[in-house]
Amino acid sequence: MTATSRWAFGLAIGATGTALSLSILAGWQRGGSLPERIVWVAIGMVLVTSAHLLPALLRNAPLPVRGTGSLLWGACLATACYGHTLFFVLAQQHAGELRALTVSAVPAPASARSLTVVMWERTTLMRQLAFAQSQHCPRDCSGLEARRVTLGAKLDALDAEANDIRRQQVVDDRVTAQRDALRADPVTSRLAVLLGTTTGRIDLLSGLVFAAVLEGVACLLWTVALRPPPAPAPVGAVTPPDITLRPEPVTDATHVTQPAVTTFKSTHASATVSHGAMTANPAPQDDPVTPLPVAEPADDDVTQLARDVAAGRMRPTVSDIRRHLGCSQARAVTLRRQLAERNVTA
Repeated sequence: MTATSRWAFGLAIGATGTALSLSILAGWQRGGSLPERIVWVAIGMVLVTSAHLLPALLRNAPLPVRGTGSLLWGACLATACYGHTLFFVLAQQHAGELRALTVSAVPAPASARSLTVVMWERTTLMRQLAFAQSQHCPRDCSGLEARRVTLGAKLDALDAEANDIRRQQVVDDRVTAQRDALRADPVTSRLAVLLGTTTGRIDLLSGLVFAAVLEGVACLLWTVALRPPPAPAPVGAVTPPDITLRPEPVTDATHVTQPAVTTFKSTHASATVSHGAMTANPAPQDDPVTPLPVAEPADDDVTQLARDVAAGRMRPTVSDIRRHLGCSQARAVTLRRQLAERNVTA
């Protein structure tokens, strides 16, 4: 396993563990009784694991299996994202409720009445006061006047109580607005205002995006982590040395076909040919090049040289033999030695 595969394997385990945690919590919150919660948790774990591992496991499968697996993988991915989105939405709601609890409400007085009751009583007093003011006294008006004053004082008290109730309602409305503002995520609320939509839609969209990104990253990491190791590089075939066969020129028309001298031209420093297999072994540049063995000259060459020497066409020297036959120095030396041996024998 390469370093990249090890890193991908570790990150894939972390992503899958996170996704499984989300699925467990979402299934636990979705179910009612304990058996229902256990079943929901098991379903979520199977779907998440399948969504993460199917692309890597179906890489080398036959085409029909890959097609069916791709459809199932898409279904597993969609259901896993749905479960993650449920967790994100519920988690946002729980976090909003905790933030809303930080705002303390101003407690209302224990004997406070509702504004409806106060206004109904005030209406009754106003009717009584209007009736008292409409009466006329022929003699003593002190009793009627006292009644008017009493009704007016009660009416003022009811007005003050109604104002207190309205102020309390304003405070309660302010606290409610603060709590509603804290229930929504700050970024979500501002993004909803910017896009002209509701915070609920933004919460849903953000949950889907988070779930899709998490699932996509996990699938990609498992695909990289479970990638088969690269095949070893093929061993290159040994290139045989460049061998050029150059026949020596024939100096006389009556000369019999002369054996060719093999000249080796190779990019390697030395070449060894054994049992039909050729292996090139480079040698250091400082090592001297071993000369190739020279084929023994045939008797026809010696006979021809003896004739040419007897006819006066050449001298029996190495240089004349090289010029006459166009051969190498070693070959000329060999021919000169054999020619001398023939003359001695003769």
